[in-house]
Amino acid sequence: MRNSLRPLLRRATVGVLTLATIWAPGDALASAPPSPEAERLAFAQRYKALQHGGIVRAANTSISCRTTGELAAPTCPAARTGGRTAVNGDFNMFYVDVDRDPNTYNSSRAELRVPEGARVTYARLYWGGNLRVGEQKPPKDNGRVLVAEPGGAYKAVLADTVVGHRVAQGADAFQASADVTKLVRASGSGRYTVAQVNVAMGKSVAGAWGGWTLVAAYENPKEPLRHLALWDGFDTLKAGLGRKLRLPFPKKATGRLGLVAYDGDRGRTGDSLILSTGRRASTVLTDTANPRADVLNSTISEPGAVAAARVPSYPNTLGYDSDVFDLGMALRPGGDQLALRLVSQRDAAWAGALFVTVDAKK
Repeated sequence: MRNSLRPLLRRATVGVLTLATIWAPGDALASAPPSPEAERLAFAQRYKALQHGGIVRAANTSISCRTTGELAAPTCPAARTGGRTAVNGDFNMFYVDVDRDPNTYNSSRAELRVPEGARVTYARLYWGGNLRVGEQKPPKDNGRVLVAEPGGAYKAVLADTVVGHRVAQGADAFQASADVTKLVRASGSGRYTVAQVNVAMGKSVAGAWGGWTLVAAYENPKEPLRHLALWDGFDTLKAGLGRKLRLPFPKKATGRLGLVAYDGDRGRTGDSLILSTGRRASTVLTDTANPRADVLNSTISEPGAVAAARVPSYPNTLGYDSDVFDLGMALRPGGDQLALRLVSQRDAAWAGALFVTVDAKK
């Protein structure tokens, strides 16, 4: 099946993600040959369900600016906390490594919050980064990472689909993914650790960036009946490319939309995520963490008073976005279909996955 990202060109581009129907393969925790790679993969539907429940996700970055050693930047701490507008190309970047395991060179941790009493029906892990910065990482390791469930030991996870991999705009970008339903269903809520994401350290104009996102759909009889859908892909955005997804929803519907993207630069405006329903006017999605014209701004965010735990928990990831938006008033009364557009006018960036939950008509 397909997997992946979308480069957004630095010159003005406008495109609509293709929403075609595709189903996922089985779990991929066993040994297997490397997955094939492709420069272009159309965005396609990976999972779809109509059930009482929702979608949750855990995410974190795999690389950040240096704070120690000769190559450390005094402005790095302020950049990480968001107290200073900064992008990954400003810094000499080095691996995040939180597991104290000498056998891993990068690792980060994040909390997945599956509601009590819920059953995971599908889970997918996405990971990716830039292979060409001060160093050049070989692509042979793109399709493999290590994952530890809450309280567990590392297990090798191999990509079970075509890996998106493209050299463009000074970067060597990739995204891989794997079905991890069995692992997440058995382990449930807690902090997952992902290690050995194939990212390069150093400094370049393109900058170093990379991270991972775990997306989990669940069934819970205590929650409303909802449409659940997940897409991924790897291709440049093209004007006029796209299809509408028919999801009939009631007048007072609620919903959420998630986006995974790479190499968005904070403070460089021109990136928008736009939702329209039926024939009604479109809405530019925005919240306190994501300005309406800078949605690719190196954040890991979600609605709610208390965010899921992350280690580390940098507000500015310097090049990795995994954001969840409350659709709120974007779900205008009377609509019965969603059209999603990811628009870029500046950043050379890649979009890797989209997921949506919307109340369904009973």
